[in-house]
Amino acid sequence: MTANHRPRKRFGQNFLKDQNVIAATIAAAELSDTDHVLEIGPGRGALTDRMLPVVEHLDIIEIDRDLAAHLQERQTPNMTVHVGDALRLNWEKMLSAPPYKLVANLPYNISSQILFKMIDHRHLFERMVLMFQKEVGDRLRAEPSSKEYGSLTVLCQLWFDVSRVVLVPPTAFYPQPKVMSEVLCLKRRAQPRAEVTDPAFFGRVVKAAFAQRRKTLRNCLITAGFTAEQLEQVTADTGLDFGRRGETLGIDEFAQLARVLAN
Repeated sequence: MTANHRPRKRFGQNFLKDQNVIAATIAAAELSDTDHVLEIGPGRGALTDRMLPVVEHLDIIEIDRDLAAHLQERQTPNMTVHVGDALRLNWEKMLSAPPYKLVANLPYNISSQILFKMIDHRHLFERMVLMFQKEVGDRLRAEPSSKEYGSLTVLCQLWFDVSRVVLVPPTAFYPQPKVMSEVLCLKRRAQPRAEVTDPAFFGRVVKAAFAQRRKTLRNCLITAGFTAEQLEQVTADTGLDFGRRGETLGIDEFAQLARVLAN
């Protein structure tokens, strides 16, 4: 799309160039001519060029005004370019025809923040195929009691089935990052993995439990503003041991904890 653009470090730009990785990403998205797709950070258009001829409509978010200008020069009827920061734009207003697929080589400097925003707007997306640095991918696929397991793991796995599409070496990009990467497919579940009556409250409990990883669940929740009486009630109702650390709880246990604390 624009081969002469110099990557800008402040935007976390590492342009995808490996044709095998591009093909695997597009295949995992399972695109059709009825799909509405969102792409964040299209860069030089490696994924964009593959998607445009296939999908019904492609919305693109690009913060780099030079790259956005190149996109707008070749804009087609089935493409809309949104110039701005994906973290600040109003997705509800912008994405008015859900469900969408989200396909992107995400800038690594905002990948975790994008994930939390995506979880908050999960009703907009049926499938996501996203490039992450491998460290983030390990977190999303982690199991309880592992060092990678955290709040992002729990919140993501509650709503999505997560699988690896392909492991990606630094040589797949220009410029080359210093870390391995991977493409993940996140498919929204028909039902959450556990019963959650108040998603916002559930998120608050989960984030509190991981706020201080070396401390017990009791200390983390007390610090977050829950009372000793509330925790005693949870133990009475569920038998949960608050001497455990948050990273040892499975998703079902977090859901049970949140339900009792909410009452």
